[in-house]
Amino acid sequence: MKIFTLLLALLLTLSLTSQNTTYWQQHVDYKMDIDINVKTYQYDGLQELVYTNNSLDTLNVIFYHLYFNAFQPGSEMDIRLQNIKDPDRRMVNNLGTKEAPIYESRIAKLQANEIGYLKVNSLQQDSIDVKFETIGTILKVLLNKPILPGEKTTLSMNFKGQVPVQIRRSGRNNTEGVALSMTQWYPKLVEYDFEGWHANQYIAREFHGVWGDFDVKITIDKNYTIGGTGYLQNPYDIGHGYETELTRKQNKKIKKSKKLTWHFKAPNVHDFTWAADPDYIHDKVTAENDVILHFFYKNDPKLKENWKILQEKTAEFLSFYNKNIGQYPYKQYSVIQGGDGGMEYAMCTLITGERKLGSLIGVTAHEFAHTWFQCLLATNETKHEWMDEGFTSYISDLAMNEVMKEGNTNPFEGAYKGYSYLANSGVEEPQSNYADRFNYNFAYGASAYNKGEVFLAQLGYIIGQDNLANTLKKYFIDFAFKHPTPNDFIRIAEKISGLQLHWYLTEWIQTTNKIDYAVSNIIDKKITLKKIGAMPMPIDLKVTYIDGSTEYFYIPLRMLLGSKPTSATVINDWSWTSPTYSFTTSKTVKTVEIDSKNLMADINRDNNILNIK
Repeated sequence: MKIFTLLLALLLTLSLTSQNTTYWQQHVDYKMDIDINVKTYQYDGLQELVYTNNSLDTLNVIFYHLYFNAFQPGSEMDIRLQNIKDPDRRMVNNLGTKEAPIYESRIAKLQANEIGYLKVNSLQQDSIDVKFETIGTILKVLLNKPILPGEKTTLSMNFKGQVPVQIRRSGRNNTEGVALSMTQWYPKLVEYDFEGWHANQYIAREFHGVWGDFDVKITIDKNYTIGGTGYLQNPYDIGHGYETELTRKQNKKIKKSKKLTWHFKAPNVHDFTWAADPDYIHDKVTAENDVILHFFYKNDPKLKENWKILQEKTAEFLSFYNKNIGQYPYKQYSVIQGGDGGMEYAMCTLITGERKLGSLIGVTAHEFAHTWFQCLLATNETKHEWMDEGFTSYISDLAMNEVMKEGNTNPFEGAYKGYSYLANSGVEEPQSNYADRFNYNFAYGASAYNKGEVFLAQLGYIIGQDNLANTLKKYFIDFAFKHPTPNDFIRIAEKISGLQLHWYLTEWIQTTNKIDYAVSNIIDKKITLKKIGAMPMPIDLKVTYIDGSTEYFYIPLRMLLGSKPTSATVINDWSWTSPTYSFTTSKTVKTVEIDSKNLMADINRDNNILNIK
């Protein structure tokens, strides 16, 4: 009997261990009813969400994001602006000169009617009041009844908001006159995953969210047109560019009213964004797989020509991303003039629209690509911002090169230059740093965008371009809608290539080790190379002989435990512990060049080539 009991206990332990390695993620469905006053920029909201606890944990507390609270004097975002060495220029006033700037936080100067806020008036769990506390941009809720694994609970909230003056991403009356850019505008449930709650204060960086279905009704002045996340359930025919589904009698009633209620539904997204303006033009284009592309932009003659050209190019980008990453799963996407630059959201993007054509197309290519990496794969951007920004930059540079017929042999050249500048700047920090915690905005941007893009481009150098292309597609197939981690991605690359790659992930992401290889010496037929930087790499080598012929060699890095597909002559591997490497060729050597295609992020290319005179 004792043996049976012990065996049963062992089986239970193994079962629980197995369950703990099983993937899970939380789920939340939102219903919201919003009534906004376009004169005061205030709105009243009712929110009901159904939260499903798919974790193995019992939850006694939950958290919401209250992003708009960041736009208040004395907030953590405000204090950060006052202390960071190079603040975002959109968020500060320069009281000095260009040469000797004196920055003043714009948030610190906001008046009561200009700040942003989200105030929770009441909150119930399953119809019973619960205790809650607002802590900056986080709402902490002490549950009356714990949510057990596999259980659901309904949370009903009454809240009030005020749209801040446009400072960062969200806001009213941006520099181009767009009335409302409504991003991060509602109490949003914080993500809980295998690492626990991600209840980070909003300092102006990135986001993380729970997937679910949204059912949102927005009541607003009838002269405003809305574009954003989801599918409109009640289209109007009174100048908004939507096809009518209402009877003549209903439209007559609408024309007499002062407000309209716009009803949107959005399936399986982790955010809901919208923008509104009384002067929006609304165009539509049917693209691949019958996806409707919507374009909302100000009725300004100076904008129309570029925004019309943009529409065809956006359709081409959709086809490119479908082919090179994976199929876009929704039936609409909206490009909307608004915000303060360019920012991606579920099923839409907000971009500033008064741009030259190349800039307009370029920013749309980038923000649209985010749909695959931020909105569908959706890594935790607060921790792994480089996976979103870097991967997006990589694929959008490829897309621009093809769609715009740019003809660049290396579309990532700008990213390599940006990374090299960062690596030699003296202020680089590891990419594993939290997005909000970088000491310099410059270092964050170059790390997330440039170094993140180089991570992928250089991975193609390490494992081969075909293997990289297949890795991206397999990554999307396996991890869309699953919040993948860096480890998830590198494991896909390992399986596709058959090579060991954790050394690359560790060196590139968790350290600031540099790559620097040199051609040290050439003596007749003997070539000697030197590893100067701390980060090891496999080596592509171009050798030109004294007779004018050329031969390519490939030196595998021992840690790969294999080599990439190559037509080059594969020679002995090189261990990271060895500072030098020598080999002998069949003919007398004239010139040796390391990485002739410039796909390795060597910080000093001056020593990559040596000629014998």
